[in-house]
Amino acid sequence: MSTRRDFIKKAIVSTSALSFGGVLNGLSAKSYSNINGANDKIRIAAIGVNSRGGALAANFAKQKGCEITYICDVDSRAIAKCSDAVAKIQGFSPKGEKDLRKVFESKDVDAVIIATPDHWHAPAALMAMQAGKDIYLEKPCSYCPEEGEILINGVAKYNRVLQMGNQRRSWPNVQEGIQAIKEGIIGNVHFGKAWYTNNRTSIGTGKEVAVPEWLDWDLWQGPAPRIAYKDNIVHYNWHWFWRWGTAESMNNGTHMVDILRWGMELEYPTMVNSAGGRYFFKDDWETPDTQVINMEFGKNKSMTWEGRSCNGRTIEGSSVGAMFYGDKGSMLITGSDGYRIFDLDNKVVKQQYSKIEIDPRNLMNPAESLDALHINNFFDGIRKGEKLNSDIVSGHKSTLLMQVGNIAQRVGRQLNIDPANGRIMQDTDAMKYWSRDYQPGWEMKL
Repeated sequence: MSTRRDFIKKAIVSTSALSFGGVLNGLSAKSYSNINGANDKIRIAAIGVNSRGGALAANFAKQKGCEITYICDVDSRAIAKCSDAVAKIQGFSPKGEKDLRKVFESKDVDAVIIATPDHWHAPAALMAMQAGKDIYLEKPCSYCPEEGEILINGVAKYNRVLQMGNQRRSWPNVQEGIQAIKEGIIGNVHFGKAWYTNNRTSIGTGKEVAVPEWLDWDLWQGPAPRIAYKDNIVHYNWHWFWRWGTAESMNNGTHMVDILRWGMELEYPTMVNSAGGRYFFKDDWETPDTQVINMEFGKNKSMTWEGRSCNGRTIEGSSVGAMFYGDKGSMLITGSDGYRIFDLDNKVVKQQYSKIEIDPRNLMNPAESLDALHINNFFDGIRKGEKLNSDIVSGHKSTLLMQVGNIAQRVGRQLNIDPANGRIMQDTDAMKYWSRDYQPGWEMKL
């Protein structure tokens, strides 16, 4: 297998000249529009389509001015299933490919969806940028904080459009609620609480077995150091292993903590601590199934995130949510497109909700029609240079909150954070988690 270095060499050559309908590395969104023409379709490659990525590929295919030209996955079954679904929508089958590097080299791809396991998110996004592609990147935008910093620099260096999949940033009623908070409808917000609950079952104890014929295990691991295949990792359970996953905090917490940070107009914290563990089962699950992360922002604002992977008791009647507490009232934003405002006596004084039903525990497609708004914001960023609702700087800041929470959990102590850049101060052991180990040849380099 060729390494990432080999890919970069090819990418430099392939982006040295303008391809038909393609985008030269470094051109602006306005230049893209001039090249392709206002009515030309954006050609998309969907990468990582077993679950959420498959739903995104179908959603993208339904949007005007878009066609899916590639389906990419290390699972041959996922390629076949997703290709069939997309073909029924757009009338022709996209090409199938297991190696994302070959997709990035293609002149038939303008932009990519990255919905791979978390350990692949940032490396794949950087490789896409270096090949001159724009990116729709599922959350979290990075596995570790250093990767988020690299992506910020990469977007600037390669002049690419990168939208993170914090789709609630594009939901109309959520936008309305956040704007109302900023305009003071509940007064000065000093505290925010976010949560996620579920009833996940045990993943058991894995056994080393032969790699299934439908899976390229080496390519699945990609930038992660190699280990033998076990039968309880692929698919989904990788979330709960530190080698590839980022815990429930970044799997689901990122969404609602992002809403808190957005509404409270906060950047980086000054203090973070975490408590929790793997409480419910004795199995291979490594990350916490129960976790509370506390964050302070200076001396007058704080927020907390509560995650319960194995006890689905809801909070405020919802499995996910974000509650803002102000000196004139409170606002609740759940997994739905809407909000509810309470006065200080707990009376509901206003509520605004979409009629679209949403299931926050749906792993694939909880809100297709609303997510389409986020997708089209991404397209407008490419075609018109419009402002993204969840650009990489914003996405990194929200992802970082959960990352430093996980670091506090792993080192077992409170962390002091530099509010200027989010970096951990005076803690060498904690800063070891700022970056990660890579399989040799797969390191992220600008």
